[in-house]
Amino acid sequence: MEGASLSVDNLACRRGERVLFRSLSFDLGPGEALQVRGANGTGKSSLLRILAGLLRPYAGTVEHRGGISLLDGNLALDEHLPLGKAFDFWQRIEGGGYGPTGYADWGLSALEDVPVRFLSTGQRKRAALLQSSARLAALWLLDEPLNGLDAEGAAHLADEIRVQREHGVTVLLASHQPLDLPDLTTLDLADYAP
Repeated sequence: MEGASLSVDNLACRRGERVLFRSLSFDLGPGEALQVRGANGTGKSSLLRILAGLLRPYAGTVEHRGGISLLDGNLALDEHLPLGKAFDFWQRIEGGGYGPTGYADWGLSALEDVPVRFLSTGQRKRAALLQSSARLAALWLLDEPLNGLDAEGAAHLADEIRVQREHGVTVLLASHQPLDLPDLTTLDLADYAP
């Protein structure tokens, strides 16, 4: 993923009549990671959606190099299909690292025949993380990635982020929970509130 990068300049976000943050600027290069913190309603999820191109900023610019993988609260798998078939659909579209090794890595091997709608919260989060990691994107945007994960899942996520960063993936995560990652920079959106 050589050349992956993210540059944010003087960004502002407005939802309805309220400006959530303003004057936000930062740069991330290949293999770097940033954790965005802030109280509920400060704009963490909105920031990630702006970075992914799903929301328009109120002001400022976002530039990135490389493909984006966004993990948010929406699981992009057909709820009616068994998990394995739901992943097969994305494998045909995106390629990437789905399959037995990916299932085993995320503790999903025994769930290939279970319809997605019957997965627990933690199993759904593991499936979403497999989907994010399988995309082979240069920029990972992770919104509350630890929600619903047990200690084993959280440890595997930290390991997966370390491996991806070694391959040049740039990671931005919004989370209240601490994640043990080397050289993790933090940013508090309260510092950018109007």
